[in-house]
Amino acid sequence: MTTAIKNKTNKVEIDFMYIDLETCTRCKGTDANLSIALDSAAKVLEASDVEVTIRKTLVDTEQKALELGFVSSPTIRVNGSDIALELRESSCATCGEACGCDGEIDCRVWVYQGQEYTTAPVGMIVDAILFAVYSQRETAAKPQAQTVKAVPENLKLFFASKAAKLQSCCSTEKQAVCCDASEKETCCSAANQSQGRGCGCQ
Repeated sequence: MTTAIKNKTNKVEIDFMYIDLETCTRCKGTDANLSIALDSAAKVLEASDVEVTIRKTLVDTEQKALELGFVSSPTIRVNGSDIALELRESSCATCGEACGCDGEIDCRVWVYQGQEYTTAPVGMIVDAILFAVYSQRETAAKPQAQTVKAVPENLKLFFASKAAKLQSCCSTEKQAVCCDASEKETCCSAANQSQGRGCGCQ
């Protein structure tokens, strides 16, 4: 999904990448905080004549993670730079439920002003957006290349387990046309299978 505020002279590109918006509380909370941050920064963006583009990407395969340089969920990049200055993670029970991994999946921990948060703090997002706005006055912002040689084992486990969980509901062929990737957890839920309904959108 891409949203843009047009007819501006400067640009700020925001990428929000995640592995699950159905179950993961960290992904859902960060998505909500991103919206709040954009509302908070709206007047400054308008006054600075800035065009904002927001891309939200579901990372649902190991290959997509490799292509995007995606190493932890959720991730927010502003003009190509990860707003988290360091990579920290902790066990995420809700993602463990989503893939059936029994709590073995780790998601991002955000460090802001000396404290840890399980969702990206609004202030941290606003700071990153405003830094991008003001840095453009000095030099043109250039997205940094995200180079990752291998997907972390943590994410490999999530993708493999999620695929195996879905496979018990649909064949590979059916999965391709079943429903949108973001809706898989709902339409192919264990509840549907336990009640003998199979895939909920078939």
